[in-house]
Amino acid sequence: MTASTSPSAPLRLLAVHAHPDDESSKGAATMAMYAAAGIDVLVATCTDGSRGDIQNPAVAGEPHPKRDMAGARRREMEQAAQVLGVRQRWLGFVDSGLPEGDPLPPLPAGSFATLPLERAAAPLVRLVRRFKPQVILSYDENGGYPHPDHIMAHRVAVEAFDAAGDPARYPDTGEAWAPSKLYYDRAFSPERFRALHSALEESGLRSPYAERLAAWLEADAEGHTPPAPTHSTTTQIECGDFFEARDDALRAHRTQVDPEGFFFAVSPAMQRRVWPWEDYSLIQSRIPADLPEKDFFAGLR
Repeated sequence: MTASTSPSAPLRLLAVHAHPDDESSKGAATMAMYAAAGIDVLVATCTDGSRGDIQNPAVAGEPHPKRDMAGARRREMEQAAQVLGVRQRWLGFVDSGLPEGDPLPPLPAGSFATLPLERAAAPLVRLVRRFKPQVILSYDENGGYPHPDHIMAHRVAVEAFDAAGDPARYPDTGEAWAPSKLYYDRAFSPERFRALHSALEESGLRSPYAERLAAWLEADAEGHTPPAPTHSTTTQIECGDFFEARDDALRAHRTQVDPEGFFFAVSPAMQRRVWPWEDYSLIQSRIPADLPEKDFFAGLR
């Protein structure tokens, strides 16, 4: 098993995301902050986003996304990466889409979420061994929310974290490298949503979080597991100075993000005052960890 925790080793962060635009809605300000500080940040995008629906009314009549959604989203991803100051690689899989109906239809044959785990994880193991990140960031077991591609992105991230340092596994994907820390993103943190909801109501503004918070309360009251992250926050990264960059990266994904929508309900200034962090759970660490922490690279610098 090969790994490096030398103080002189370049620090690298690998963020594993399901679709182009997920990197901008989950952990984007954190990535922009680290990139601005000179840390090498790489986004691995699992799928091409080809089955995404147009979510922005202003784009509904444009011909390019209708003719070639994957091509449109590739251009959007390039712009978002430039805004955040990060690098990006495509893992080469086909978007599975979000099935709807009762019963749910089967996923398209050959799409990302239908693949055997070893086939789906091999490109990420190869990327980990080439890029040599100390830190990997991805989603929890629910995928952040239960989109089949998000759940598969979680599975391949965990597989790569566990397997990349073992030379006996995935033997044709390069020299073994063991990342030191694995984090799950908590973009849907109930604590954050409650704080922002209260701040909006106290300011006399409409909150878009009321319905989601009510669903969590109802689930709790009925003894069900709420559709929220199941891992507690261990790590808060103070990155409020990069909220504008995050929002600009989101707007770059024009087909998927309505600039008048949910993501922009709270101004960056209010967010900096109320919740100037992005929240994460440290899931595995191969080095001693002193929790709570404020830095992905605590113990590695």
